[in-house]
Amino acid sequence: MPNRRVEYVLRIGPSDRYRHLHIEERGKIVFFRVQYETKVKSTWYPVVRYDTTHGFAHRDLMNIGGEVKKTPLFNQDCTSIQT
Repeated sequence: MPNRRVEYVLRIGPSDRYRHLHIEERGKIVFFRVQYETKVKSTWYPVVRYDTTHGFAHRDLMNIGGEVKKTPLFNQDCTSIQT
């Protein structure tokens, strides 16, 4: 079964939007990215993003100057549990 990519953007106000992406493989989410963005003048800026881009679930807080603060969401024990 091929991977399934789901991606969309929802406007939640005139200057706010939610961007969503996840990839499913055999019914399981193998990658995700969700991001809140705000519009300043005519440019969209990311504010907060949750994703698994670097191989672990984390939150990125961003400011308008481009600085990013990365916070892990789970410790390694929680992300490597096997059943």
